[in-house]
Amino acid sequence: MSNREAMLEKLAALDAEHAKALAGGGPKYVERHHKRGKLLVRERIELLLDPDSYFLELSPLAGWGSDFTVGASLVTGIGVVEGVECLITANDPTVKGGASNPWTLKKALRADEIARANRLPVISLVESGGADLPTQKEIFIPGGAMFRNLTRLSAEGILTIALVFGNSTAGGAYIPGMSDYVVMVDGGAKVFLAGPPLVKMATGEDADDESLGGASMHARKSGLADYFAVDEPDAIRLGRQIVSRLNWRKQGPAPKPAYDEPLLAADDLLDIVPGDLKIPFDPRDVVARVVDGSVFDEFKPLYGSSLATGWASVHGYPVGILANARGVLFSEESQKATQFIQLANRANTPLIFLHNTTGYMVGQEYEQGGIIKHGAQMINAVSNSRVPHLSILMGASYGAGHYGMCGRAFDPRFLFAWPSAKSAVMGPQQLAGVLSIVARAAAEAKGQPYDEQADQQMRAYVEGQIEAESLPMFLSGRLYDDGVIDPRDTRTVLGICLSAIHSAPVEGTSSFGVFRM
Repeated sequence: MSNREAMLEKLAALDAEHAKALAGGGPKYVERHHKRGKLLVRERIELLLDPDSYFLELSPLAGWGSDFTVGASLVTGIGVVEGVECLITANDPTVKGGASNPWTLKKALRADEIARANRLPVISLVESGGADLPTQKEIFIPGGAMFRNLTRLSAEGILTIALVFGNSTAGGAYIPGMSDYVVMVDGGAKVFLAGPPLVKMATGEDADDESLGGASMHARKSGLADYFAVDEPDAIRLGRQIVSRLNWRKQGPAPKPAYDEPLLAADDLLDIVPGDLKIPFDPRDVVARVVDGSVFDEFKPLYGSSLATGWASVHGYPVGILANARGVLFSEESQKATQFIQLANRANTPLIFLHNTTGYMVGQEYEQGGIIKHGAQMINAVSNSRVPHLSILMGASYGAGHYGMCGRAFDPRFLFAWPSAKSAVMGPQQLAGVLSIVARAAAEAKGQPYDEQADQQMRAYVEGQIEAESLPMFLSGRLYDDGVIDPRDTRTVLGICLSAIHSAPVEGTSSFGVFRM
């Protein structure tokens, strides 16, 4: 199978999983929702966004492989409203009434991180029945961070807007309660700490939904609603009107007003990554199809050649790029990366990490040559760098190489994966082999015969397990990335992310930890 055929096969499988998220709760609940005169979650988002503008959906596969619906009953993403890039979160009420499960919470908290780091106004499209009660033990205590985050965003001058279309009850009532602006839909919005049954149990009082938490009551009596919408399209109109009055300005430098498209076609990106990741490929072939004018000013090209580093621009934004060329990171690559990251910080230039690494080199020669301290220098630089980081997992991303190339634990502003990507502590065959060697040594130490048949079965089982757990859909389901993307969309996705990043100041640092020499 050719590289292109292998990639297209992976993309087809990815499309099938994305379709599950788009389907929401399924035809039955979609039809019921429409019969109630309500818009679907993505219909609401489409009306909110500027015509013909983009929407970069984030974490669309959240919950994949779990017992919950793919997408976790929440849509999050970056879109343009009245010319302002905003972080949008929207409950999908066709999935268990928009109830929040553990993956919903993780997805919402990740969206909060993105909004705060990049200074993006937050628009919440609210319609949720609250927590998925059977999983409350995983939601209730950490879920308080959602409300804390709203207040912190507000304190930092990042505007928060809640458009309430349906239920926003119990703890969910604090989403509008802690937002800067609140719009409620007449006959739809229901915002109260306790619904009629709980009020009856707690106080003996008889009350109906409208008198407890309807839009009219909150607009006329409690004052919780800043704007009263007659229907859902009117609420969205009011939301757009609010954004238009924010007087919002980006705080980072503007991109170059003119730039060239890549000289080479994005479609060629389907041909680059081999189906077998043991076969190396040149990341410069990727860079040439992503950066402006296909111009890549390489830094130290003859030194540490397993890692390509250099300067370029994407959609007019200057960037530094670190791209794994032959998988393994040696001492030279580590030292080169460390210097390059320092230079990018001095130049206030964002960094893009293109992953295809099996990790740092091991063996007696390399240990004696200082691979640990040199790898630590690179990880130190990545950890303490203050310019924004963007990571794209193209192929392998194993071991400490995942860390040195700014994996999820190192707070990249955004991290996306191609369908060809794999990430784990090491490759499946290597991990199974290590377990086999350890078991064989243990049997020998005890003077016991080693069961070769059991060893083969163990190897096969472990390889299958690690292979499954290394795949991008598995990792994306756990929010270890912000989405799995078509390689052909890489330039567009990076451009959107770079634009969002520049909503905040872009500033480097000269302060790093102690570099062990």
